[in-house]
Parts: sequence; structure tokens; C-alpha cells
Amino acid sequence: METVIVKNITKRFGEFTAVDRISFSVSKGEIFGLLGPNGAGKSTTIKMLCGLVQPDEGTGSVGGLDIVNQQWDIKKIIGYMSQKFSLYEDLTIEENLEFYGTVYGLSANLLQQRMNFIYELVNIKDHRHSLVKNLPLGIKQRLALGSALIHNPQILFLDEPTSGVDPLMRRIFWDEIYTLAKEGKTVFVTTHYMDEAEHCNRIALIIAGKIIALDTPQGLKEKLPYTIVKIVTDSYLKAYNVLSKENFVIEVSLFGTDLHVVLEKQYKHFAIIKKLLQSHNIHDVTIEPILPTLEDVFVMSAR
Repeated sequence: METVIVKNITKRFGEFTAVDRISFSVSKGEIFGLLGPNGAGKSTTIKMLCGLVQPDEGTGSVGGLDIVNQQWDIKKIIGYMSQKFSLYEDLTIEENLEFYGTVYGLSANLLQQRMNFIYELVNIKDHRHSLVKNLPLGIKQRLALGSALIHNPQILFLDEPTSGVDPLMRRIFWDEIYTLAKEGKTVFVTTHYMDEAEHCNRIALIIAGKIIALDTPQGLKEKLPYTIVKIVTDSYLKAYNVLSKENFVIEVSLFGTDLHVVLEKQYKHFAIIKKLLQSHNIHDVTIEPILPTLEDVFVMSAR
């Protein structure tokens, strides 16, 4: 069952097109990622889906509600965590959760139940009486997630939820996202971290407001119309200069002291590459095909 559907939605700010006729759908219980650099249109997209920004063109629905005509109703059924921390820093964690639970109309008993659940889910119980302004960023981000979940929404929108937090906290955050998806919640997340995108069930790659590819992480890698090989040699800088001049090489880059060389998909003549390097007095060369990374997919899809 699809809980989010958009068709050709577009948003302009003056003459600048932030989101350009994008279409996709998200299923119940899916972790769907929108991956792209800063300024690609991720936050604008998520704001249109959350009823915060009106699309200029296109149609869409969230939980069966129209994103153009039922924006207020959409806000009642979703959880939204904005890119910028927006909770009340002069209140404690407990007071913030009480406030947002009251806004969503939870009864006193239900609110207390939900608060206890949130404390355990995002592991902030020990900080519940602390002023938010005194907390480290990682705890603030977990509170922001908890606030978005206080009314038990079935659709959750997370805009760059781990931006600025350390790798360990990012891992903890994603464990929490997995838990929510297993409960059947739909999670829509934006990110510019390649490793985070690997955790999504499906990913849409977005650049300059356009979706350039959409599939599972594995599917995106398998569809890449290129072969990538790793070349190991002591003369890696010399090898780089030789290969970068060859017509059959699409791209060559340094990964530490290894070379990653992008070739056409059908290119399998690795012996020719070794012979070429040997002709330039580059010996002790090993060449092996490697699986592309999401970074490879993103860079090559954007060409």
C-alpha cells in the first residue's frame, strides 16, 4: 500500500526552480531516502509533502490526503523533524514532549504513556529534567525525533536527521529508524551521506531539483552502465597520468594509493591495461573488478 504519492510536483522561488517535476511513491513500512547535495531540493520536497509549502505544479497525496488542498489535515497525521533544530531550548525535555503532546490533543494518560515510550525508544530518560539548551547535539536530535513521534504518526518525515552529529550517534539514530519501520511506520528521510543512503529500502538521487535515478541501493549499483576496476601498483601516480589520457577510460581517480578506473560496461580487456602500463615501465600491477559504491553511482549518474 502506497502512503506517499507524488506526480510531477514542481516548486519555484521567483525564477529559480527548486524542485522540477519529480514523481515517486513510497510504500507503507518503507524507509525511503532522498539523497543529494545541499541545495538539490530535498528540504523543499519534504516541506511540500508535509503541507508546509504549496507546490506550483503537480499532484500528490500523503496518507490519502491531497498535498495541495488538505495541508492542515496532513500535519495532523504525520511526524516531521526539520533540518534545523526547532524545539524550545528554555524548556526541559519533559516539558517539550508535554507541550507537543498537548498540541496534538493527547489525553493526560495517553500523553504519559507516549512520553514513557519515547524516553525508552530514543534513550533520553536520564536527561528528561535537563534544559534543552544545555544538551549536546546528539541528545537534541533524539529529542526532536521523539517529539515528531509523540502522537504516534504512521508516516514520518526526517529532514537531514543526523546532520552534524558524530558517527556513533548516527548509527544509534538509524537503529531507531529501523525499529520504527519494523513497526510498520513509513519513514521518508533526506540525507547527503552516502553511507546512510545504504540503509534505505529505496533511494531517489536528486540533483538541481531533478530525480536522476531511483531504485534500491543494490539496484542502482547493478544498473550502473560501467565497469569499475581497482588497480594496485607502487607507481600509482605514473599509472594515473597514463590512464587518464586513454580514450577507453571514462574516469580515473585515486583512493589512497589505489586507482579506481571507470570503463564501459562491456570492457573486459584487463590484460590490455596491464600491457599498456608495462609499456610505460609500470610493473607489479594487479587489476580486479570491484562493486561500485553509491558515490560511484551518484557521480556517474550525474554526468
